[in-house]
Amino acid sequence: MRRSIDELRTFYGEPTGVLVRRLLARRLDEAWGEAPDCDVLGVGYATPWLDAFVGARRVVAAMPGGQGVEQWPSVGRNRTLLVDDRRLPFAAGSFDRILLVHALEEADDPAALLLEAVRALAPTGRIILAAAARGGLWARAENTPFGHGRPFTRGQLERLVREAGLEPAAWSQTLYVPPWPPLLAFADGFEQVGRRVAPGAAGLILLEASRQAYARIRPSGHAQRVPAKPVLTPQPAASVSSKWPR
Repeated sequence: MRRSIDELRTFYGEPTGVLVRRLLARRLDEAWGEAPDCDVLGVGYATPWLDAFVGARRVVAAMPGGQGVEQWPSVGRNRTLLVDDRRLPFAAGSFDRILLVHALEEADDPAALLLEAVRALAPTGRIILAAAARGGLWARAENTPFGHGRPFTRGQLERLVREAGLEPAAWSQTLYVPPWPPLLAFADGFEQVGRRVAPGAAGLILLEASRQAYARIRPSGHAQRVPAKPVLTPQPAASVSSKWPR
């Protein structure tokens, strides 16, 4: 069962959640910046990071029915909606950037959710999956949203996106600091040291992917992979070892 919208909102208003917001926002800024002239979709509970995409043409937040929905932004026209995460209410190719946060871990069918996200992704679009890391301490911290549902390894995320017709392009990690309040003040130091000497200690994995083939949409709404034209050569699997630029 998904964490409720009230639990998520409460967590991200507390000091631990504020820290998570800041560290994840840093990684997203490295990857997409302000998403200039893009249509952006957040799936799961992505609203704490969507305000950063100030250059975007349009930003929408889709929240799964089992979680609940909140109004966002707090001022102005509401841009959130409650969705069935196995059948998103968007036309094929509607978004240039799609961000999944607190989406996969508690989904009844992560593959079906990702297929729907791919269907809504533009042919040249990019998607980022942010998921709790199986080997990290945060996946064991039940007082945080990352300690619920299924955590992932990097290899599992790569297989998931490939099965959905995407090619992994880059990856990153964050939340190296253990989820213990006395240590949170030293989070920046843990980030610097952890990336170099203990990459397996990260609490959150981010995987960016793009299309490896054009997707033909079946009547059921699922995507079927078909070969891309030769000029769009997929990147070799080895390229996924590259991290995001810093």
